[in-house]
Amino acid sequence: MKDATSVAGLIVTDADGRIAYSAGAGTDPHIVTLVGDKMWRTEAVNRRLMPLATARQKFLICWVKVKEQYVGVIVDNVTDTVFEFTAVIDFAWDIINHLLSDPFSAMTVVDAEARIAFLSPVHEGFFGLDRGAAIGRPVDEVIENTRLHRVIKTGKAEIGDVQRMRGQDRVVNRVPIMRDGEVVGAIGRVMFKSPQEVQALNSRVNALEKELEFYRRETHVLRREAFDLDSIVGKSEAIRRLKEDVVRVAPLDIPVLILGESGTGKELVAHAIHRLSSRKAEKMVILNSAALPNNLVESELFGYEPGSFTGADRKGRRGKFEQANGSSLFLDEIGDMPVDIQAKLLRTLQDRVVQRVGGEVYREVNFRLIAATNRDLQNLVSNEQFRLDFYYRISPIVLNVPPLRERLDDIPILIQKFLSEFSSRHQLAIPDIDDEVYSYLASQPWPGNIRQLRHEIERAVIFCSGNRVRISDFRRNETTQPGTTAAATEPITTDAPKTGDLQTALSRVEDNLIREALARYKGNKKRVAEELGISRSYLYKKLGVC
Repeated sequence: MKDATSVAGLIVTDADGRIAYSAGAGTDPHIVTLVGDKMWRTEAVNRRLMPLATARQKFLICWVKVKEQYVGVIVDNVTDTVFEFTAVIDFAWDIINHLLSDPFSAMTVVDAEARIAFLSPVHEGFFGLDRGAAIGRPVDEVIENTRLHRVIKTGKAEIGDVQRMRGQDRVVNRVPIMRDGEVVGAIGRVMFKSPQEVQALNSRVNALEKELEFYRRETHVLRREAFDLDSIVGKSEAIRRLKEDVVRVAPLDIPVLILGESGTGKELVAHAIHRLSSRKAEKMVILNSAALPNNLVESELFGYEPGSFTGADRKGRRGKFEQANGSSLFLDEIGDMPVDIQAKLLRTLQDRVVQRVGGEVYREVNFRLIAATNRDLQNLVSNEQFRLDFYYRISPIVLNVPPLRERLDDIPILIQKFLSEFSSRHQLAIPDIDDEVYSYLASQPWPGNIRQLRHEIERAVIFCSGNRVRISDFRRNETTQPGTTAAATEPITTDAPKTGDLQTALSRVEDNLIREALARYKGNKKRVAEELGISRSYLYKKLGVC
């Protein structure tokens, strides 16, 4: 039997977040960091119940304010359902209270011996019982015509049953509660006052379903354009775990750091997190930290006042933080952000205020930070190229996007998606694929990951014959220079070294591919990046070492 939910720790702080006492899970550095955040504590007090996932475990914190101190009781062994419910609903505590005291839907809870463990106040009043008078008594002695004791024995739910109580017909649901395959109790709920009300509700539901179908058709095109969880294509174990993690963290209004190699789809993960969050109604703001000159990063992030510098807009300009107010801010390639800018970002991330360049007024902003990088931030921290305090601030939750070589089982479904999109975009028939193509592509190293695979698929479709894609279409790399029509044929990969670790081998393959592409395109870095399916910023980094 699995361990039951239990108190795993305790943490007590003063009004400023300084820890006065901690025990058990309350000493976890991740939890200590969160508790020290004023905004997190304020939200925790308002919500009462706060979900929290560390690298090893999921917790639920019941957080209350006692005079000038905050007390958090930490519970472990939380089920996925309870965790996701409290993560998505910031008023989960109020819902629980409503379910227990709802005057229109009375509840009865019995234990494994069919004895009453809880009877909602409206039910006690209906049966003329004093508060708590029914606790511990057999349910069939208290509620006439009940079948909760039968549900305990059979373990089978009874939905929509009509039960006569005190001369009235009531529609009830009776559901067994299971734990590790054993019945530990049952719940009975009176859903409606009479069968006639059920019929009226059914008619209303039918009308609403017709209305819903109309709006579903109207919004079909818009939904296709949205970057939701389905945009992360794949059914491999690695992608399944990633999607589960996205669903868990998306509702939590705390920063997320997305790690992954170039071309793995980190931006799609960021979009999915935003689309599943409470901020989805607003457009996510995106900034590529590596694409801006150092002298423009500050004005892009914080904005500027009129006349702040030569060439500035006369009306001034909002920065990315202000644009993301009420939404999410996605900072891509954050590992390339200058260290001095990191220091300035710390105050914004902590106090949620920005000061425009050339301005004196502090403006409050409410955004959710999502960052991504293909660099090893911990190594950058060790080399003093990335601030440690900034790293902790952006990474309460870290998601790792797997490279294509770790999810080769997804290649067939990715191919079909790319073919469908390419054919639809250019109004072409979807070509057939030789069976040998899948195993051939699975044998390649794919340094450019998904981006490179997409480019290779589209190139193969363009040059294939007879609307059928063959292995030879991937080995062909046609380069047309002005005044020539010659075509060069070569495989899409180069041989990897026979010795050394995998990372070194892959790095050498990347270096060889880059050198050959630079030679083919006579140093045109844009064409090289497109050919290899990598970003230009990643190409520039590789050119420093290859």
